[in-house]
Amino acid sequence: MYRSYNDELTSRAETLDVSGFFRGVFTWMFLGLMFTGVISYVVASNVSILQLILGNPILFYGIIGLQFVAVITLSAAITKLPAELAEFIFILYSALTGVTFSTLFVVYTSSSIASTFIVTAISFGIMAVLGYTTKADLTKMGTFMMAGLIAIIIGFVVNIFLHSSALVLLLSVVGVIVFLGLTAYDMQKLKKIYAAGLFDERKETVLGALTLYLDFINLFLMLLNIMGNRRD
Repeated sequence: MYRSYNDELTSRAETLDVSGFFRGVFTWMFLGLMFTGVISYVVASNVSILQLILGNPILFYGIIGLQFVAVITLSAAITKLPAELAEFIFILYSALTGVTFSTLFVVYTSSSIASTFIVTAISFGIMAVLGYTTKADLTKMGTFMMAGLIAIIIGFVVNIFLHSSALVLLLSVVGVIVFLGLTAYDMQKLKKIYAAGLFDERKETVLGALTLYLDFINLFLMLLNIMGNRRD
């Protein structure tokens, strides 16, 4: 009886140093989260810098634009980039995210941000382990979650004009489900990418870190919309 291609990749991953690969992935991911957290706190603590960012829409949206460019560059062209440049772009993206995340301290209390981060870390960890250890093929679930992600993005764009807090809550609940599902799916997908040996392992590590980093911070934002206590 012939095994499917996905089964073959999963089997091959088990014979390779997949644990070493994921150690590298999570090292870079945690490094990125550390940069984001430290920079967001430093910027939020500096009133002058915070006012400069919030008072200058061109600067604020310019930073967001650079974030999109960084993600697209890493996702679409990582095979053509030197590994050192890929690592630099990832750290740069993490730092830019820290700058934009500093504005969260203006909206939400520090204690609710901290508690939401803890819930995010626990939830993310559970789904990451599930995605790493499960024998089930999560491809179909991943496709469904990506469709859900597109729907969420459209919903938030529409809500720019509606200004509905109820819609934000609904989209955030769906978003939590989507990013939890994507975390498990991406863990399995990265395992298969590593097994296939599609490109340089150092670049695979950076791409994996970026993928899981995005799952983590978006899950955090969705949970913050639900759990966060707004400042008076």
